[in-house]
Amino acid sequence: MKQFLKKMTTTALEGKQVHAALLFFRIIVSLELIIVHGFKKIGIGVEVSEMVPNPLGLPEGINEFLAISANIGFPVFIILGVFTRLSVLPILAVTLTGYFILHAHDALLIKDVPFMYSVFFLFILIIGPGKYSIDAFIHKKISP
Repeated sequence: MKQFLKKMTTTALEGKQVHAALLFFRIIVSLELIIVHGFKKIGIGVEVSEMVPNPLGLPEGINEFLAISANIGFPVFIILGVFTRLSVLPILAVTLTGYFILHAHDALLIKDVPFMYSVFFLFILIIGPGKYSIDAFIHKKISP
């Protein structure tokens, strides 16, 4: 019982469980972004590709490239744990733009999707990918 209580109340961010949880979190959140938002931007699973909003007035080609990359390409990097923190930045650019600009005057029920994705990816940015990632493998090889 003591061991159970110790395990349930520990605040140490170490051990296999934490790194496995980070791996699971990276995979689940990134897959959700790809499947729910990314595929419909390129026409998979829908009759017509989703119109990509352009609240910043960027050139259309750049806007579409950024949106598709942030919803499909960079989440793949995050799943693999390759340049994880760098890969989070374009995703945050898109989700935070959606929250603060595109949905600025919408009800919370609509704003919560870009908000939650922003929170999830901010967490990954701060904590990092964990040791079950290509980043950790590369870092281990580079470090003395």
